[in-house]
Parts: sequence; C-alpha cells; structure tokens
Amino acid sequence: MRLVLASRSPRRADILRQMGVAFVVDSADVDETPLAGESPREHVQRLAVAKCLHVARRHTSDTVVLGADTTVDVDGEIFGTPRDVAHAREMLRRLSGRTHLVHTAVCVSHGTLAAPATPDGHHRVAIDTAAVAMHPIDPDLLERYLATGESLDKAGAYAVQGEAAMFVREVRGHLTTVIGLPVRLVQQLLGLSTT
Repeated sequence: MRLVLASRSPRRADILRQMGVAFVVDSADVDETPLAGESPREHVQRLAVAKCLHVARRHTSDTVVLGADTTVDVDGEIFGTPRDVAHAREMLRRLSGRTHLVHTAVCVSHGTLAAPATPDGHHRVAIDTAAVAMHPIDPDLLERYLATGESLDKAGAYAVQGEAAMFVREVRGHLTTVIGLPVRLVQQLLGLSTT
C-alpha cells in the first residue's frame, strides 16, 4: 500500500511514524471556514473528506490517501486555529477551568487519477471525540505560554502534548484524538492490525 497523508501537520506525521506506517505528504489547501449552521462534528467531517478527496484526485488508484481535521467544540462553537495571539488568548481564557470536546475526523480514499471511480472517489470517514478538562489558567502562565508561539497553529490554541500540558487536568478519550490523528480510527480505516 502506498499511503499519502493529505496534511502538513507534523503531529499527524509523527503519529503515523510511531505507528510504523510509511507515507508521503501531499497536503491539500481547502477553505476551512465553517458553513452557516454547521456543527463542530459536521465541520470536521466535511473538511477531512474535502482534504482527502482533493489530494486523491492527484494520485492513481493504487494509492491510499488519508485526510484529517480537528476542532475544539465549546458548547457547540467551533474553535479552530487562532488568527493571532490575541485570538489565542481569548480562546484559552474561555477554555480555562472548564471541559470542552475535541473532534477529529479521518477520511481514507483511493486515488482517482487513473481510476474509473465516481468523480469524488470512494471514501470512508469516521469521527472520534475526546473530552478535555482544563485547570483554571493563571494569567501569568497564559502569557508565558502565548509567548512560546505554540498556540498559533493549533485548534483551540493549545497543544496537549506540548507546553500546554500544564493546563490540562484530564483527557477522557484517546490522547491521539486531541493531538489530531486518532490511532484507533486510522487502524480501522486502513485495515491495520491492532495487536
């Protein structure tokens, strides 16, 4: 199997490497603006499929393409990647001392370049959700964290596996879901052994 990761995320690439999966990166540039009335789960599913199928069009049918998207869900509001430090600060203040959900959708498709498949290819998609409980975030610690720059390319403005681990009280669910690529779903969708 030739696997293509439709993402520039170094965290997703790290997870695949830790799984022992060989892959190449071919990222998709898709508009990630939420649609009117779109729920966080609908949003991540739509984007994971869009990224996967966008890249699949550039590859032949003997290639498997994996796309993913992650968002933070605060009472049904989508917290994507912050626009700037001020936006990251606002997000983290809202997450402080409370529990939120993190949804990651994963889509797998075969390339369609040389395949007589439907125009959007054949694909499978699944979503996993984890709940993240945060400690109240001390304002001084928040400013020190923001100064690291880590928050700027993360959904919800934090990386659970990075410096922001100090803000996290508990993760209920799979940590890899929060990081951005649920190992369990990837194994299921790619038909990999889970032993």
